[in-house]
Order: sequence, then structure tokens, then C-alpha cells
Amino acid sequence: MTLNGIAALFPIDSEPVSSSPLGNGHINETYLITCASGSKYVLQKINRRIFTDVDGLMRNIRIVTQYLNALKPHSSLEFLSANDGRDYAAAGDGYYRMYRYVYGISLETARTPAELETCGKAFGEFQTQLADFDAEQLTETIPRFHDTVKRLHDLERAASQDEAGRFKQVEREFRFYMQRQDEAGVMLGLLAEGRLKKRVTHNDTKLNNVLLDEKTLTPLCVIDLDTVMPGLPGNDFGDCIRTGASTAAEDEPDLDKVWLDLEKYRAFARGFLSECGRSLNKDELSTLTLGAKLMTYECGMRFLTDYLNGDTYFRTAYPEHNLVRCRTQMKLISDTEAHMSELNKLVAEEAER
Repeated sequence: MTLNGIAALFPIDSEPVSSSPLGNGHINETYLITCASGSKYVLQKINRRIFTDVDGLMRNIRIVTQYLNALKPHSSLEFLSANDGRDYAAAGDGYYRMYRYVYGISLETARTPAELETCGKAFGEFQTQLADFDAEQLTETIPRFHDTVKRLHDLERAASQDEAGRFKQVEREFRFYMQRQDEAGVMLGLLAEGRLKKRVTHNDTKLNNVLLDEKTLTPLCVIDLDTVMPGLPGNDFGDCIRTGASTAAEDEPDLDKVWLDLEKYRAFARGFLSECGRSLNKDELSTLTLGAKLMTYECGMRFLTDYLNGDTYFRTAYPEHNLVRCRTQMKLISDTEAHMSELNKLVAEEAER
């Protein structure tokens, strides 16, 4: 079935006349559908290898977007049920979902601290809007997604199995991550002690998951909701710092260009905490900088694990792509470690504003 034919499985307002790839996501296949009326929709083929519980995935998205839009109209994406009433449509060997296209732009990198502050506000507002939403209603779309101890064990397993025959060339990188294994479970330990609590979190807070007004650059909505599930605010804070406050792209091969920009770090903290700082407890606030380090550590391990497994999870553009990503994370981890006390001070100052 063609993409236009699949689009017709949803209640769109007129005949679909064109389809084209949209965005640069690592996981799902995304297309822009244009109809005879001029209306536009986004059609996505769900990656069933990653998201095995499609019903749970789409139920999460439906109830969260409906909740957000009820609180504040047009503050979230609007997904369309398929013509048969389900949250997605089955066609051929795939499952597809559709939502109304939102006119806006997203940033791959923050050119200025002000842009990063804006994205911080968007993710902070997302946290605040969902503060009273019962996280236990949500399915874990990827179980133990931000379980850093699990990611460490995954890396150890990948190294011991060495399925792609690549371990010998990455022994230095492997040692780097193993040397920091004592920190992997710190936030999970605080959660077990009851000092942190699970909230509804986005869990993939890259800059390009905030849609902005093209003219004013004000936030329109947070997108890519596949990993919305119970989690920790420190993880959401940390994952955006990992990409947003870096001076280079996630896959920059020249490590001399990679470091943590402290001005951008402060800007994101200011935006994030201006929206949700009052809803976070003392321990949650104190673990934001740790979250920045652990999310970088976790993602670096995931890139290295995928490299050792033969690049089966992340899309890659060349054979060394995941290894380059892994090394970039290593540089950011080292830079974060060198500035931990300063970064904690910045967070404390912004929390007191």
C-alpha cells in the first residue's frame, strides 16, 4: 500500500495528494502528507522492533496529549484515531499513526543561550502541566529506559559477546565507562529510598523535540512523545543539557570542538526551573547536575553498546558513527566532572530566583 493509501486509513479532510520524508529521527519513519485541500498531516511508521507494545505506546500518547490539550488548548500534538477507531492503523507489515501537522521549526543546536532558555521553559512547562497526572497510568514503552545500571550491564554483555568483532578497537572507551560504574545507580538508589519520586517525564529531551513559532521562537509544543512515561526530572534536565549545552553536534568527530558551554547550561537551567522549579523537592533539585552527567554517561554507553552489537538500534550514516557518538559523550562527561561544583552552584542560584 502506498503512503497516500495508508493516510486514507485516517479521517483526513480530503484526498492525500503527496507524501515526503520529514525530519531526521533515529527510530521511526516520518512523512509529511499533503491533501487536496492544502491540509497537512504527519504520518509515522512505528518502529515495532523498538516499541513492541504498540497499544501501550499509543495509549500513553493519547491520554497525555488529551490531558495537555484539555489544560491548555493546542498546547500539545493532536493525534487522529484511525477510521476503525483504534489509535493506529495496520497496513502491510507496519503500524502507522497520524497527527495534524503543526507549523513551526525545531532547533538541532542552540545558537544562543536565549534559545536554550526557551527550550528549557518548554520542557519545564511540560513537567509542571503533568505534575498532577498519575504517572502510574502510563505504560513503560521501553522498560528500564533510563536505568543506568541496566545500560552498564548491557555494555558489559555486548563487550563479552563481541558480536561484531569490534571490542579490541574500543578497549579504551570501554574502560572509561567501567571506571565510572559506581555512580550509575546513585539516582536509582535515591528513588528506592523515597527521596526522589517518579513523575511523568518526556525521557528524550533533545532540542529538536521542542516545536517553536517560526517568527517569535516561542514554544508551541513538545513533540516526539514515544518515551513519555514514569521517570525522574533529573533525567529530562540532563538529557537536554547533554545535547543543548554542548558546543558541538552529538556526532562531532573533532573532540577539540566539544565541551560543555557553562553559559548555555545556566540558560537552560534558568528556563527549566522558571517553569517547574517550585514543584521539585530539594533532592530533585540537587540531582539535576548529576542527571546531566548520568544522561551523558548513559547515552555514551548506549552508543558504544550499539557499536559493539553491530549498529542494530541507532541509525548510522557510516560504520564508525556510533563510536564517534560514544567518544563525544566521553568528552562531555570529562568536562562535566571538571565543573561539577560550579554547575551545582548555577542550579542552586537559578532555583532561588
